[in-house]
Amino acid sequence: MKTFSVRTVDELAPVAEEFFLTFGSPAIFLLHGHMGAGKTTFVKALMNVMGAGTAQSPTFSIVNEYVNDVGIKIFHLDLYRVKSLEEALDFGVEEYLDSGAYIFIEWPDVILPLLKEKTVAINMLDDNGVRKISF
Repeated sequence: MKTFSVRTVDELAPVAEEFFLTFGSPAIFLLHGHMGAGKTTFVKALMNVMGAGTAQSPTFSIVNEYVNDVGIKIFHLDLYRVKSLEEALDFGVEEYLDSGAYIFIEWPDVILPLLKEKTVAINMLDDNGVRKISF
């Protein structure tokens, strides 16, 4: 497990680069951390490193889809407002999970029974203003 301490948003780019070097192929990435821990901000840094431009929070849309500069699909899901597995199935979460794309999921607990494949956990912790990111 690798752990990084980040004090400013500017310090996220090297962490995102290290993450991409470590996990350079599509997979399902589960972001864990309390509200405000920096999950979406880290995904935004990852999108920049992956050549997908500027990411937006999917809190209200639930899913944002991106395509990077070489045509690879990336999905960013925020399941904070999804209250049941049935609700996730209704919006088609299985199609995203089976897509073979890069998938970043915030608040993944509601769909854990669907995660058949190996996943990568990204843990975010706010420690008195210092973000601890481990993967």
